[in-house]
Formats: sequence, structure tokens, C-alpha cells
Amino acid sequence: MKLTHQLALSIHLGYFVYAISMLTKIDPEWGSKYRPQAYSMAMEFINCCERLTEFWDGRNQESTSEALNAYYSAALMGLTFPPHGSYPIPTIVQKESQTMSSPPPEEESETTSPPAPSSPPAEDECETMSPTADPSSPPPEEESETVSPTADPSSPAAEDESETMGSPPPEEESKTLSSPPPEEESQTKSLPPQQTLRPPTAAASFLFPETQSTVLPDPSNFFSQDLLSSPLPTESFFQNFALKNGDQPEYIHPYAVKSSSAALTISYPSLSSTSAFTHQIFTADLAISATQKPDSPQPQKISSFNDLSVTLDFPSSNLSFFLVRGSPFITCSVSNATSLSISTIHSILSCSPNDSKTKYTIKLSNNQTWLVYTSSPIDLATNCLSPITSNEFSGIVRIAILPDSDPKFEATLDPVSPCYPVSGEAVFTKPFALEYKWEKKGSGDLLMLAHPLHLQLLSREDSDVTVLEDFKVKSIDGDLVGVVGDSWSLKLDPILITWHSNRGVGEESYAEIVSALVKDVGELNSSAIATKSSYFYGKLIARAARLALIAEEVAHLDVIPTIKKFLKETIEPWLAGTFGGNGFLHDKKWGGIVTKQGATDSGADFGFGLYSGHHYHLGYFVYGISVLAKIDPAWGRKYRAQAYSLTADYLTVGRHSDSHYPRIRCFDFYKLHSWRSGLNESADGRNQESTSEAVNAYYSAALLGLVYGDTHLVATGSMLAALEIRAAQMWWHVKEGSNMYGQDFTRENRLVGILWSNKRDSAVCFAPSEWKECRLGIQLLPLLPITEALFSDVSFIRDLVTWTLPALSREGVGEGWKGFVYALEGIYDKEGALGKIKSLNGHDDGNSLTNLLWWIHSRGKEGEEVGLGHNVSWSGLYH
Repeated sequence: MKLTHQLALSIHLGYFVYAISMLTKIDPEWGSKYRPQAYSMAMEFINCCERLTEFWDGRNQESTSEALNAYYSAALMGLTFPPHGSYPIPTIVQKESQTMSSPPPEEESETTSPPAPSSPPAEDECETMSPTADPSSPPPEEESETVSPTADPSSPAAEDESETMGSPPPEEESKTLSSPPPEEESQTKSLPPQQTLRPPTAAASFLFPETQSTVLPDPSNFFSQDLLSSPLPTESFFQNFALKNGDQPEYIHPYAVKSSSAALTISYPSLSSTSAFTHQIFTADLAISATQKPDSPQPQKISSFNDLSVTLDFPSSNLSFFLVRGSPFITCSVSNATSLSISTIHSILSCSPNDSKTKYTIKLSNNQTWLVYTSSPIDLATNCLSPITSNEFSGIVRIAILPDSDPKFEATLDPVSPCYPVSGEAVFTKPFALEYKWEKKGSGDLLMLAHPLHLQLLSREDSDVTVLEDFKVKSIDGDLVGVVGDSWSLKLDPILITWHSNRGVGEESYAEIVSALVKDVGELNSSAIATKSSYFYGKLIARAARLALIAEEVAHLDVIPTIKKFLKETIEPWLAGTFGGNGFLHDKKWGGIVTKQGATDSGADFGFGLYSGHHYHLGYFVYGISVLAKIDPAWGRKYRAQAYSLTADYLTVGRHSDSHYPRIRCFDFYKLHSWRSGLNESADGRNQESTSEAVNAYYSAALLGLVYGDTHLVATGSMLAALEIRAAQMWWHVKEGSNMYGQDFTRENRLVGILWSNKRDSAVCFAPSEWKECRLGIQLLPLLPITEALFSDVSFIRDLVTWTLPALSREGVGEGWKGFVYALEGIYDKEGALGKIKSLNGHDDGNSLTNLLWWIHSRGKEGEEVGLGHNVSWSGLYH
């Protein structure tokens, strides 16, 4: 055999590549030095398309095991060298290699007490809304309920009802390596993430200590008995129906619906808009009830619910309502023979039936026209007096607004009125894909309504649907457009989940970053932390974790032991239950994690005990845990169960009856973004302020999947982060000339402060609308590699920064908020922003000078495209 003829090339070089991989694993600096040579050697046989020597007998091979070693060694080398950029992997994840070599042995390094952080109040800090699930360690592999929405490891979907987030993949030998920063000359793509930290083969279920909360409401008042044995939703679109008296409205698109023990009141809400807010106004347009009011009415009960639907039963009236998101009809099932009453606060101009008395047209004095369809003939009074009453009836009643009171749309509604949905679910199917499936009854086609983001994501190729472009219903979320079809397939572009920046940091910038890094790390001191808040404590943990990843990226690993020590000292007490003054506990009533403070004080930890903002708080902890498990695999194995418990609280996928957590707690599958209200009643419905902290929660979960080799968790976290980003860009980012909101609101605002189900507010909970820097900062923090995807439109970023900068001249503006404004400015003006950042006297408590310098120096060259990075082929450098 002659190597010069490339015979058995892979066998020879495979041994070299294996040795190089191992040496790089134990000596990352050596690997960084010889990286181009290592790749050149590997590419010699990976790129080999043909042999230079020919034989009469054709090709041959003797040792299959040595050939296997060659490709195995190449894969190991891919793990040791993280890519300069990242890329979408076509199957389940598009992530950078997450491993890292063992850092230097941990030392007891002395640290100095940090100065009091110059941190602006955080999003949650001023939340004033009135006053968890099960932290469980995954079961053994054979029994595990996984985060995966699918049993197929190459896809994040094919959902199994028994699957829950709490079960990572089975344990195998830890393979983590500390990635030296990628060389500018050798941008590469990594192989798909490998399993690095796997659980004990018989990991027992883990729960934080159980508590009996004194502040949580009693769910048995409104949920039917058979639902109480499973975890219950705490951020659902129908949450008001289960709080206090259950009589505050919820917006289910296109109707706002208000429930009471005697009737369901329907509003087709009107819009009011000023420069400060946009608001939907609830008006009792129609109310449906039984004519005979019971002497002792029973409260309405939630008898079933799903991702896109809820069923409300009125036992005293023989009425059940199938409230399905996006249905142009309100559907009521009348059991037994019951006389119905339809009332309104408006004057009734006319009530006219069709010939068969299965359709009535009701015209009101507010210029609305309503259509009432029934499954069998019904006699409604036509004397134009409210209420309109009927004879005794049993069957299905469907009520719909006639858009613009235009009779031409009756031709759309009439033929679809017999087909009604009773429930709807969102199913994870393929990577970055979501399918809506409705259970329907009756005959004919199913008509539903899509909001603008649906229409952007709706895959016509994978959905047997017809979009009715002319059939539009008004909504605060934009026009809702008719779509005919039993199921929808939503697809979105993949996003990059990377530990480090997508473009990398040029070596010429290392010294400046390292100087700040050494100072910031030197000031880490766990004993100096005064806060007991789960939110602020989590931010401090994540801030330190950022320093570790930046240290990797700029090849300054000397600080890793100090950071690791700090992370252990701050994270372990929360996981072990030894943190003084607070900690995590388990609530069985609703199903989830609460804090010790929040279990007895509804205002503590910004309402965490009422399930408010769980993804915000826990997202910071999960980020810190992911990084610590990355740099200390042994620690990651030890606390893996607790790590999964924290993540499962907001990212359980399945609906298993034994689960300790509700399904994906904060995420709204119709709106495609999260809420943070928790169990707080409001006439404006659910709300969310910081979209960036929501993105961080799902991004951090994906990182946890990377470090534990859990491809399902990576896929689920990635997709939810991608959806959150698209929703933020659709409804929180207000672009000049957009017609999403009223002209006055659009002219005066570039960001929504707080987005409610029924309102868009320019203020944030801790600052008035004039404090524009606070609005920008709360939609940006924390500053991460994924921030590029959230703020990817350079034109919008310029407008946003220009809109914000004048606010910085106001006396008393926090330095921390300024830092976030300058960070965005650095996307299009690196040098200008860099000078401003260096002049800052303080930073947000979750940010640092190191992080800001890393951000600026990883923006790429002036004029370079901003967004999702360069999807560079890892082998393209050698073609």
C-alpha cells in the first residue's frame, strides 16, 4: 500500500487524527495552535472522492474497524473544535458542538467583594399584580418520560401523550471538552451535538420539598373533578375563568368572552388607540343563557382543555360552550330540552329567520350583524325585544359576527356552519414545525381564522388548506384571515443555538476583552450577594456564566476555575435546599415549583409563588447550570436531576397523568409566544413584558440539551425560542409605516412596553413611556449570542436606537440601561458604540463590561450582514 496513492489513507491518518483529538481535549491551547493542520489532515480522507490508483479487481478493503476508527476520530475532532459560525443541522438541531475540555483543576481562588451593582430595575422588579411542576429527576431510560415531542431522535415531534420534559437521555461516559476559540482563518461547522452528560442508569425521580402554599387559589372551584389529579395550566388563554369569581373576560380570537354562572357573554371588541396605548373594548354584544334562571346556579366548570381550546359547562342551564381559538363561531351544545335566551345591551333592529328556521340574522343598533345557526329548527322571537327567547331546544347553536355586516360573507359562513371544532391541539411534528389539529363534529369543511404570524408560517405545501384572502375579521393582533382545512402545518426558519458568538471575535480584540474579563472575574464574590430574590439571584448567576463562555472564546481559560467556584457556590444552595432565606419548593395544588418566600407572600419574588414569570426566573438558573455542567461535567452529572426539574417546570411537553408539571407552562400555542401573568386576574387578560427574557428561557433549555446530549430538548427549546423571536418581531417591535397598530401609536413608539391579550401599553411596569431606554433594555436583556436573531433587522435597529437616544439626556438615566442602547448601536456603528461603552460607570446586574465588549467585538466587520451568522460549510474551507 502506498500512502501517496491514497490507498488506505483513512486508516493511516485516522490514528493521527485520534491522537490530535485527545491532545486537543487535554490541551486546548495546543489545539488552537495546530487547528488548521489538524483539519487539513482530516479533510485529506473526508474529502477523498476517488482513488488515484486503479486495480483490475476494483476497490477493496480489509480492516473495517480501522476505517470506523478514522471517521470516529474525525467526529471526535469535530467535538474538540467548536465552529467559528454555526449552521442548521438538517434533522433535529442546528447547533454548535457543545463540548469543552476539562478546565484546569479547581482552586480555592480568593476573590474580592464586588462593588454594588449599578443595575437598573429589572422587568419583574416593579411588577405589582396581585398575589410549582414537579422538580423531578428523570426515571431510568426504559421508563423515562422525555422532553422530546417525538420518539424519533431525528425529529422534535411525533408527540407522545406520555412524554414529559423530565427525562433526559441515559447516561454514558461524559465527553466534554473546553472549546478553544475558533480561529478566524478556519471557520467550521461542527458535527451534531453528541451525548455528553448522561444520567445514572437508574436515576430516581426528584422533587423539591413539598409545601402547602397559603396564597394560591383553589382550582377545584372551577376545574372539574377529573382534571384536578393532573397539573393545571397557570398561563392559559382562559386563565381568568379559573380565578376569583371567574367572571373576567378572556380574548379567544376574534371574540372576547365573559363567563358567569348563568350566561356566556360575547363581545366582538372595538379598538381604541392613542399614542400611549391600543386597547380592545369589551361590550356585551350578545349573551346566551337558559331562559329559566336556576334558583341556586352552580358555577361554570372547565370540563376539558387543550392547547387551542377550552370547554365551559353550565350545569344549571344544560349548556356547554366549545371555545376554540380562532373559530369565527361561538359554539354551544344544549343538552335536554331547554328554552334559550339571547340578550344584548344594544337595540335589536331586526331578527329574521331563513325558511327552515335553522339560521337567524340579528341586526343591532351598533351596526353589527350576527348570524345564529342551529342544528335543527328553532323558534326565536322576532319582535326585536331583548332578550330574544326560544322554544325548548336541544342540539348545537353557533353564533358568528358577519364581518363588516356585509351580506356577501354569508356565502362563506353558511356552508361551513354545520362543521364545528370541539377541541384543538398543537403537535410537534418535524424540526421547526408545528401542526394544528382540530377535533371536529358535524359535516362539511372547517373554517378557522389565522393571525398575521400564522399566515407567514403556514406551509401551503404541507397543509391541505384554502386561505380565504377576502374573509377578514378585525383583531388587536392584526386582521384574522379565514383558512379552510382540518389541520395546519406551520414552519419557520431554523435559528442558531450556540454557546459562543456566531462570527467569532478577532484575535486583535482579545486583549481588551481579557482585561475587562480579569477584572470582572476578580470581583466575583458569592458571600457579598445581598439579594434573596429568585429573579435577581438568577441574573447574577447567568452573568457569571457569560464570563466563562467569553473566557473560552477569547482563549483565556485561567479564569475558569474562579468562575466555576462562584457558580457552584451560588447554584448549589438553591438545588440542595440550603439557601438561606429562600429556595425552591414543590406545589401539588397546581403542579410546579414555587419559592419559599412566594409560598406565603403573593408579592415576593415578583409573584413567582403565583406562577408569574417562571420562564424568566428559571431561565437564568438553567443558563447558569448549563454552563457549569459544560465546564464541570462531573458536577453536571451530580445535579442533572435538579437541572431537569427546573427546566421541566416551564418546558414539559407531554400530558402524562403522572407528570408534575403542566404542558409548556408559559407558551401560548395560538399566539406563538409566552405570557408571564401567572394566577393573577385581569380584565386585560394575560400579559408579557420582556420577550428577550422569554427567548433566554428556551435558549437556555436548548443549551441544557446540548450539554446533556438531549437532542429532543435542544429541538424543543430551539423551536420555542424561534417562535418567541418571530412573535416579538411581529407584535412588540413597532416598525415605522406598519399598519399593525393605530397611526398615533405607531408614530410615537418603536417598541411595545407590555403586551396584554387585550391591550398594548407603551409604558413598562417600572417606568413611564417616556423612559424609552427602559423599554429597549427590557426587550434586549440578557445580551447573548441568540440576541442576533431577535434583533436582526438593521434598518429597524437604526430607527429604534435613533428613537431611544434622546431619552438618555434625561437626568438620572441608569448606566445599565445606557449599555443596552449602545449595544444595539454597535450593530451598525461599532466604533461609536465602543467609545460610549468604555465610558460607562456601571452596568445592569445581569450584564458586565466584558459582555458588552464581547458583543461589540463579535459584530463582524463594518457593513457585514447582521442576523443569523454565516452558515459556513465546515468542509468548505478545503474545497
